[in-house]
Amino acid sequence: MLKKYLFLTKPGILFGNFVTALGGYFVAAQGSVDFLLLLITLLGTLFVVASGCVINNVIDQDIDSKMQRTQNRAMVQKSISIPVALAFAFVLGLIGFSILWFWVNAYAFLFAVIGFVVYVGFYSLWTKRTTIHQTIVGSISGAAPPVIGYTAVANQFDMGALLVFLGYALWQMPHSWGIAIYRFDDYKNAGIPILPVARSIRRTKIESLIYVVLFCLTMNGLFIFGYANWIYMLVLNAFSLYWVYLTIQGFKAQDDQLWAKQYFMFSVKLITVISVIFSFTSKAPSMPIVFF
Repeated sequence: MLKKYLFLTKPGILFGNFVTALGGYFVAAQGSVDFLLLLITLLGTLFVVASGCVINNVIDQDIDSKMQRTQNRAMVQKSISIPVALAFAFVLGLIGFSILWFWVNAYAFLFAVIGFVVYVGFYSLWTKRTTIHQTIVGSISGAAPPVIGYTAVANQFDMGALLVFLGYALWQMPHSWGIAIYRFDDYKNAGIPILPVARSIRRTKIESLIYVVLFCLTMNGLFIFGYANWIYMLVLNAFSLYWVYLTIQGFKAQDDQLWAKQYFMFSVKLITVISVIFSFTSKAPSMPIVFF
């Protein structure tokens, strides 16, 4: 039974948000890590994300029943009732938001609220079912954890936080479209109007290339504005250039699903490496630009 509740929180998504929250924290920490604050920030973030994922499971029952990879989820199989799932989500959210409010700071709490509201309200309840722009909306919630990590240390929203938010949001686009092409039949059967299904796989590849380039340019901003050193710059551009190469390879792929799986997996490796490398490549800018 405990395993069912664990999978209701979507461990894969939790791990991804754990990694990106680490990245944001390391950028702001500048190599001087307060491990207690890091632990508290990660716990608060993961509890909030887990709460959102449980609610998403409740909302997506009808969609999940039509997709091969999700048709065995607890909510689809009715092994956990809706009231129990919502109560579970409430407890997780209460714990997560309380941790961020009482033991981190108001900035971390604010961006947790923004990420949660966008994911549950604007993405799960609305755009996922109605528009090809769902991925853009989802990218906003996906970029919240690294900003939570950043503001937990910086206690302000500055140029570094903005670049972290934009960079991780831009990464979400080709990353999400990669799995959408790989699981094309699932999304089509469920009637989800994500770009490859609603338009075409070729258009998705074109837009993916644009977003990969924008991701690279934005994340280079952390080097340009003095938030990261040259080691970060070299690693980022090496991985980004290979991501560009993989995107271009997609235009002549014989098997779109096979290419998309490789494409998606590389995007995970890229963001993991970039997030972890911040632990020894970040530095404080000489004159930080603070917004609020």
